Amino acid sequence: MTTVSIDADIKAKWQDGHSSYSPSSTEELAIIGIDLLVRDLGTEAAQSFIEQIFEKHLSDQKSETVSGRE
Repeated sequence: MTTVSIDADIKAKWQDGHSSYSPSSTEELAIIGIDLLVRDLGTEAAQSFIEQIFEKHLSDQKSETVSGRE
């Protein structure tokens, strides 16, 4: 696995407020992204979207294994 460092300043605005974030790890970035996705889409739609992403990555991993690229 690769170690990734994050240097980002995220400013999110919506009708009734705003937030600023400065994630320093992929985990912090994921938490921020999921939180914003839930605020925007709602819990069920956000969960469905995330499941689609996991399915895509699982499918990509299976393809890599079958083709011998792993």
